[in-house]
Amino acid sequence: MNKIAVIGCGGAGKSNLSIKLGKLISIPVHHLDCMFWKPGWISTDRNEFVKLQNDIFTNDHWIIDGNYGGTMDLRLEQADTIIFLDLPTIVCISGALRRYFKYRNATRPDMTEGNAERITLEFLKYVWTYRTKRQPPIIEKLKNMTKEKKVIILNTRQEIASFLSFTAKKEIQSDVAKATPLT
Repeated sequence: MNKIAVIGCGGAGKSNLSIKLGKLISIPVHHLDCMFWKPGWISTDRNEFVKLQNDIFTNDHWIIDGNYGGTMDLRLEQADTIIFLDLPTIVCISGALRRYFKYRNATRPDMTEGNAERITLEFLKYVWTYRTKRQPPIIEKLKNMTKEKKVIILNTRQEIASFLSFTAKKEIQSDVAKATPLT
């Protein structure tokens, strides 16, 4: 896993997973929310948004979290690993609400400074309809990529925790194997 795209519904935990995974495997994390939203909740022009992502793709190691369907294909094409958080709608709604109350009147770590956490009816509708409108075409794309890329689909918070635990154990074993033996 060197070039990792983390996708999924709002409130699924993409940023939290990305931050934890980045620390575990020492890969820089890039948040699409931070790239797309300028201070004052002003959106970035599409060409600039694409350029920002293309600049990241020139690196050998990265994690990018976020959906942004208009540029998702760019990330899926460049990634060697795709992690799709396919959690139930109620879990995502709950996650979005928890995040709102945690960061209310503040900027969360994966967002542009100056953009206090907010929750809108439009966003809640997006989360509510994600599994029926957006998830099916994503699953189809991922099915077609399994031969050339590592595709990981996580369906519960427990599966996310297990994945991180497994990755941590694998990294420890790798570090031990690289260690210079005592003589």
